[in-house]
Amino acid sequence: MRVLGIDCGAERTGYGVIESDGVSHRMVIAGCIRSAPKHRLEHRLLNIARELRALMAEYRPDSAAIEEVFFAVNPKSALKLSHVRGVALLAVAEAAVDVAEYSPLEVKMSVVGYGRAEKCQVQIMVASLLRLPAPLESEDASDALAIAICHANHSRFRAEAGL
Repeated sequence: MRVLGIDCGAERTGYGVIESDGVSHRMVIAGCIRSAPKHRLEHRLLNIARELRALMAEYRPDSAAIEEVFFAVNPKSALKLSHVRGVALLAVAEAAVDVAEYSPLEVKMSVVGYGRAEKCQVQIMVASLLRLPAPLESEDASDALAIAICHANHSRFRAEAGL
């Protein structure tokens, strides 16, 4: 199965595509869609939507996974994040790709085995699980791959349970 993981952010939206049989995972591509804060929000959202559509057209994922919104101290940041998530969900739906959502705790538990893991621990485990020579420099791309791995793991458990 091919899974697209998306780590939403108003300035940096991470993405990662993996191939997985539910046990073994391989990275296809990972990166970051950057949006300049000086641009108006609607233009940033348009850029994110275009990039996600292009990624889905090129890599044809079987499913996608997006991190759920978590409580943020700054309500304005949380609203911007929600706008980006809405754009990501729309782009995935337009491509007729099934989407799942996972909390940050679920992603960290699935990848690291500890729900309060630090970003650097997630980066190291993503590199290990994907057999990469070194952790990715981009935390956003690494988080997106972690989300994709989480979905692949959950899909395997659902399949084994007959769900």
